Amino acid sequence: MHLDRRVRRSAGRMVANEPAWLRRLLIGTAFFIVGWLIVLPLVYVFWQAFVGGLGLFWTNIWHDPDTRHAIWLTLTIAPLAVVLNTLFGLAAAWLITRFEFPGKPLLVTLLDLPFAVSPVVAGLCFMLLFGMQGWWGPTLRAWGIQIVFAWPGILLATMFVTLPFVARELIPLMQAQGPDEELAAISLGANPWQMFWRVTLPNIRWGLLFGIIQCHARAMGEFGAVYVVSGHIAGETDTMPLRVEKLFQEYNNPGSFAVASVLALIALGTLLLGKLALTHLEPPEQPESESSQ
Repeated sequence: MHLDRRVRRSAGRMVANEPAWLRRLLIGTAFFIVGWLIVLPLVYVFWQAFVGGLGLFWTNIWHDPDTRHAIWLTLTIAPLAVVLNTLFGLAAAWLITRFEFPGKPLLVTLLDLPFAVSPVVAGLCFMLLFGMQGWWGPTLRAWGIQIVFAWPGILLATMFVTLPFVARELIPLMQAQGPDEELAAISLGANPWQMFWRVTLPNIRWGLLFGIIQCHARAMGEFGAVYVVSGHIAGETDTMPLRVEKLFQEYNNPGSFAVASVLALIALGTLLLGKLALTHLEPPEQPESESSQ
């Protein structure tokens, strides 16, 4: 950790020695790109959402039953997917960082698969597995279970695209910390649950929180996989991103931007929580004299 800080300080001194015009050019370019691609569209979303007044905004959000159902469905599916992926991420990170077993490199590689596979392709795979003409579709139909074109399919699609976030945040953190404190707790008589709650969880809590926040942000905005498996049924399987697209296709711009602004507000809140978590992930830097000892 001290070495990393010294490297960052050395890099900062190198940047400070660059010509002033070059620093201003790089800073200006960065702010221009961020402002043009991120800030300006975000401001435009809120401006369009409230251009007709707060009354019209509230009407578009609350008095439209299809929009109200889309908000309720999104705020139900996303937290449920986050909870399930958090449990999986904890188990996967513990397994990968604390045990050696055959197929471990393959498991680590498969964790990154949702990053590489298009969400639309994932949704199509779920259709081929659980659809009426799919492998398990007739059996599920005989049992009275509906996966696609219903909330279970939306949950599966959302879990697929958000699966790696918690595990990928915890694995390097737990590898860096090592098992020494946990072994010490076991040697002092702690059982596995006591070790987890009193040693492991306090050490990874901020990394876990950051992974949960990333997972939640991705779950709230998922479109491609959910679009395929949901059937896009208004008032039944539309989530907020799907509702935004449908209202826009219907030329209902005030309603579309109103729902988009709610998603943007949730995203900004998620970003704020993520920044707070990041400030706790890295301890404050020590003075140069202390770090060099």
